[in-house]
Amino acid sequence: MSAALTGRLSIFNDKGSRVFLSALALVIVVAGLGNLLVPSDSVFHVSTLTITLLGKYLCFALLALSVDVIWGYCGILSLGHGAFFALGGYAMGMYLMRQIGDRGVYGDPVLPDFMVFLNWDSLPWFWHGFDQFWFAMVMVMLIPGLLAFVFGWLAFRSRVTGVYLSIMTQALTYALLLAFFRNEMGFGGNNGLTDFKDIVGFSLQADSTRVTLFIISAFVLALAYLVSKYIVTSKYGRIMVSIRDAENRTRFLGYKTEKYKVWLFVYSAVLAGIAGALYVPQVGIINPGEFAPLNSIEVVVWVAVGGRGTLYGAIAGAILVNFAKTRFTGIFPEAWLFALGGLFVVVTIFLPKGIVGLLSKRKSVLDAQSTEKAEAA
Repeated sequence: MSAALTGRLSIFNDKGSRVFLSALALVIVVAGLGNLLVPSDSVFHVSTLTITLLGKYLCFALLALSVDVIWGYCGILSLGHGAFFALGGYAMGMYLMRQIGDRGVYGDPVLPDFMVFLNWDSLPWFWHGFDQFWFAMVMVMLIPGLLAFVFGWLAFRSRVTGVYLSIMTQALTYALLLAFFRNEMGFGGNNGLTDFKDIVGFSLQADSTRVTLFIISAFVLALAYLVSKYIVTSKYGRIMVSIRDAENRTRFLGYKTEKYKVWLFVYSAVLAGIAGALYVPQVGIINPGEFAPLNSIEVVVWVAVGGRGTLYGAIAGAILVNFAKTRFTGIFPEAWLFALGGLFVVVTIFLPKGIVGLLSKRKSVLDAQSTEKAEAA
């Protein structure tokens, strides 16, 4: 049996993968039908707000997956993946702004409202083409991918690793934060892009559109998981793990490790960009705050809590932490960041393999006990 076929089959032989994909399919069916078919006065009705929150969580899960691919399997700790997420979001936001047309506050059929307010005479060159959905989708993947390629090529060829690489990625996202805050950049300044009306002709306020975006987010997450699982279980994935564990030894064996790292870094950035593009139409805004270094650090916490190097653990961590954030920021708004930092410290010290690692360890103990009982009998 070929290695490629073995890699494909291992995806579905993994119990964790089957559980994750089954749970995701169940959530799609229950939430979607509960919103569209169940009357709003029923206890089983799923509100549009809940659908939007679930869609946002799935986007964050895709972002966490993109970080786990490079951190968990290649040892590249990126503290700047929020930059790729935000760039993908801005590309989608530019398309949505172009769809507003003369329905804006100032009624200009071409210029977005913030450009009219700033007395811009014409549309900047880099906004052209974003009136087409296909062009925007290409930019969603191309812009983060190109930035990741340039950054990764320069960093990995120079053999920058460890904490130095993490600091450089954080500096990258902070530099973009400062740049996008400037009005003259042409991206809405500190207010960003908002007041979206529709997407490919469908109103963003309609329940059916919200459910569709939620389903698309779930489908993209599942597809990204399957592709990522195939990559990490293939020969390429085994090489990446060897780079993570002993890069010098892998290099001495003849592998050009920097090329493998650049390729995986670009793939990860594209996933993050897609996550940002799915996020924006569901929350209705994109601004420079998405570039904040703290956002990228939070993603690392999600991955660590769920379980680094498991893929589905990163997804679970993103959903659980963001659900907790939604609940507790309303109760303890000022204490949430301290709780998040404490959670990361606790997980790092006591649960180095995250929740998934704890469950696996517990399962191993139960299996060992069952074996001992069977032998004793």
